[in-house]
Amino acid sequence: MCFLHVLLNALHMRSQDYDVTIVVEGTATKLIKTFRDQPDHPFFDLYKKVKEAGLISAVCRVCSTKMGVIDDVIAENLPVVGDMNGHPSMVSYIDRGYKIITF
Repeated sequence: MCFLHVLLNALHMRSQDYDVTIVVEGTATKLIKTFRDQPDHPFFDLYKKVKEAGLISAVCRVCSTKMGVIDDVIAENLPVVGDMNGHPSMVSYIDRGYKIITF
C-alpha cells in the first residue's frame, strides 16, 4: 500500500528535521474514512501520528467528493483544498520551496 509509505516517510523526514507535508489525492482519500471508521486498522496509529503532527496540508476536494468521503475528511478537520479547478495546486508548494514526491 503506497499510502503506508507516504505516512512512514513523512514521519521519518520530520524526525530528521525536513519540512514535509502530505497532499492526499485520488483513491487515497478513501483511506481517511477507513481510518475514521476502523480504529483497529493496522495503519490507524500511523495515520493518527501523522494527523496529530499536522503533516497533512491538503486533501483534494474533487477526489474526496468523487470517492464519497468529503464529509469524513471535513469531520476529521483536515484541510480540503481545491485551488486548481477543485484539486490542490502543486505550484503553490513548489513556490514555497517544496520538492514534489509521489508514491
